[in-house]
Amino acid sequence: MVLQRLEGPAFQQMVLLGANHLTNNAQMIDALNVFPVPDGDTGTNMNLSMTSGANEVRDLPANSVGEIADALAKGLLMGARGNSGVILSQLFRGFSKGVDGASSLTPKEFAKALTSGVNTAYKAVMKPVEGTILTVAKDTAKQAEKLAEETDDFITFMEEVVKASKKSLKSTPDLLPVLKEVGVVDSGGQGLVVIYEGFLASLKGEELPEINTSTAKMDDMVNAEHHKLAQDFMQTEDIEFGYCTEFMIQFEEDKLKDNPYDEEVFRNELSELGDSLLVVSDDEIIKVHVHVEYPGQALNLGQRFGSFISIKVENMRQQHTSIVGDKSAKEEKPEQKKEYGIISVAMGDGIKELFESLGASVVIQGGQTMNPSTQDLAEAIKQANAKKVIILPNNKNIVMAAEQAAQLSEDEVVVVPTKTIPQGMSALLAFHPEVALDDNKEAMLEASQQVKTGQVTYAVRDTKIDGMTIGNGNFMGLADGKIKATDEDKLSVIKQLLNELISEDDEIITILQGEDATESEVQAIQEFLEQTYEDIEIEVHNGQQPIYSFIFSIE
Repeated sequence: MVLQRLEGPAFQQMVLLGANHLTNNAQMIDALNVFPVPDGDTGTNMNLSMTSGANEVRDLPANSVGEIADALAKGLLMGARGNSGVILSQLFRGFSKGVDGASSLTPKEFAKALTSGVNTAYKAVMKPVEGTILTVAKDTAKQAEKLAEETDDFITFMEEVVKASKKSLKSTPDLLPVLKEVGVVDSGGQGLVVIYEGFLASLKGEELPEINTSTAKMDDMVNAEHHKLAQDFMQTEDIEFGYCTEFMIQFEEDKLKDNPYDEEVFRNELSELGDSLLVVSDDEIIKVHVHVEYPGQALNLGQRFGSFISIKVENMRQQHTSIVGDKSAKEEKPEQKKEYGIISVAMGDGIKELFESLGASVVIQGGQTMNPSTQDLAEAIKQANAKKVIILPNNKNIVMAAEQAAQLSEDEVVVVPTKTIPQGMSALLAFHPEVALDDNKEAMLEASQQVKTGQVTYAVRDTKIDGMTIGNGNFMGLADGKIKATDEDKLSVIKQLLNELISEDDEIITILQGEDATESEVQAIQEFLEQTYEDIEIEVHNGQQPIYSFIFSIE
């Protein structure tokens, strides 16, 4: 039987199975990360982003392809995390524009929509790099338009589209030398191929590997009455924690080695973020329900133990308003906005406190392994309650989501593209409340570029990169993002890294002590600096950051 038109219900199922297939393969995609650093990276970010889109689609009446594509684009937009997640959201945003108003699609119309998605994604990236997800999307769309001229059968067409995407993915190491050096294909491109595989399996009625059968729906865990919260007797502004957040995690042995799971400890951590908490776990999975103000923080805590099986986040303030109306919002004047607000992303309670002491209005806990979503950043902009807002991402994988959140805001919002914690600190010190927004952005960006960043972490696998052989578990020293030293001995790596970073013109070094660093290590570093660089001033702060034993700021 030839399928000539793709109807709404069929496209809805394609999206859901594509998202499910991505969930099942997120760990594999994470493993393609070029740098052997312990981060959640591409698979996790794409999975969280696509899951957000799928949640918007899941309960939608499947009337038309256009409506479903629009819901997918909106869900992806707000849930986008990391560069890969933002690019994925832009691909389907463009796709949605390409099918606007369409009740069903022919292969030709689907192919043109893929091209529309590629055009939107390329425009969203300031400096597109070939050999990435962008290349796979572009090559696939180009081939799809040719294929659509050869067949009007959607299943045959989609089979060839998947083949084209795999062919393009295979060529990514030839376009990006670092991929060839490490011996992997592009992780973002792999994620897109996985989604397309899910699309095809859905069309053909095939089954992909199922998630663990013990994962019952969250609705079985949380009674629906729990969500009513005596709606008729409360005001919207009385809801302290606005997001009902539910998720399930499948345990992963590799993550549990570094983060042993203790249900009581985990429950206590979540209780500090919100209320209405329920945690259930067995030998294979964790199920969580909690009301929080920043859903990403709860998700980040859970992600330490494994990979996400399902995620559901609902805006309870919006639900409450739609049920009983928000009379108080009309009666009371909103709090007057401040002139300036500064949002910073930080990891570790100590670094969070440091940014707050330097003048940050809102600090989002996040960074490596826990990239905040567009939604998280958009909510932080609202919380800043300022006419002019400056966002400091402090991680290269958060910049695009920050820019996306800035575009969604009705306020004046700019992003200073800081890529490290030291850059964010330096930028914040350059802020002046009496200066215009654009002038502040320029001054803060210039200040951020004057500081050098050193980071000490550990390798999560054996690899060879930049001519260096790195063993699994060895320590690594990164100078402004590039691996410069590796050894089994942490102090040896630190000394090599500092010698690489410090020059005779440098005057001050700030040491941010990580959660796994010891006082004896701090003392040894200070003694080394005093003996080797006697004129340099030393400051030490207990940053309590994960992943990095030490972060060094040198200027």
